[in-house]
Amino acid sequence: MRFLRNLLLLIVLGALLGLGAGWWWLQQPLQTASGEPVLVEVPPGAGAQRVAERVAQGGVQVPAWLLGAWFRLSGQARDIKAGAYEFAPGITPQGMLGKLARGEQALFSVQIIEGWTFRQALQALRGNAELTQDVQGLSERDIMALIGYPGRHPEGRFFPDTYRVARKATVSSVLRQAAQAMDERLAKAWAQRDPATPLRSADEALVLASIVEKETGLESDRAQIAGVFSNRLRIGMRLQTDPSVIYGLGERFDGNLRRVHLDTDGPYNTYTRVGLPPTPIALPGEASLRAAVKPQSTRALYFVARGDGSSHFSATLDEHNGAVRRYILGR
Repeated sequence: MRFLRNLLLLIVLGALLGLGAGWWWLQQPLQTASGEPVLVEVPPGAGAQRVAERVAQGGVQVPAWLLGAWFRLSGQARDIKAGAYEFAPGITPQGMLGKLARGEQALFSVQIIEGWTFRQALQALRGNAELTQDVQGLSERDIMALIGYPGRHPEGRFFPDTYRVARKATVSSVLRQAAQAMDERLAKAWAQRDPATPLRSADEALVLASIVEKETGLESDRAQIAGVFSNRLRIGMRLQTDPSVIYGLGERFDGNLRRVHLDTDGPYNTYTRVGLPPTPIALPGEASLRAAVKPQSTRALYFVARGDGSSHFSATLDEHNGAVRRYILGR
């Protein structure tokens, strides 16, 4: 009996020591072979041991068999989510499992620039090696259907911003996020519109905001430029905005806007047609949305670029012609 008691005591002590050693190991910082954070991709459906092997192969200095055993014994192996994870030197086995189970994937920044067209934004996303390309070969119509906006024209529908997304996220998921962000920003702006605006819908506000975005990069001029266009819309005067004509030319535009372009009628030629063009002509940012729905009260019907990024505003054609001679013709 004494022998059995001693044997049982040894077993209990051994188990306690094992548990203590295991607990100690779970809290120990792990290092990476390079001394830098490493990126580990966990494929869908990977089991605990395969995930552990991916971690070890990725550069984390840990025995794969031991890490895999911990994943299985923890009871959280089934909670491990697929994705791309970044592990920095000093992460503990326990912290690693928590990150995998919570799906805390590595993030990076994707930027969509104010004033870009949809095609420019799409080209940038398609050229981003960190993203999973799932829209290659798709038409604009197919892309809009894929992200949940069937039948909607893509221009202007994506809010320009810096988005933090998981590595290997799909291009369509980034576009969906940007489209939802624009829906929210546009709805908020339209709800705060000036009651006297000549705009009849949020979609028209988006079109005007895109024109304002292309006409100036100067924050202080946006509201007044929107005021000029609002004045013209009220009296049925043509907007005569070059960026709209250039957008309508598409790939035919070689960088030189000619008189023949202004005289040739088309849906985006605001020199030959009254009112707004049929769609936005770019991706407008927050400031342009705000300016479109809350334009500055002004008597101006004209403006011309000064050459320093700002604009000169005029209420009469004579004053405008003088500003053109001064700032454009250099007389």
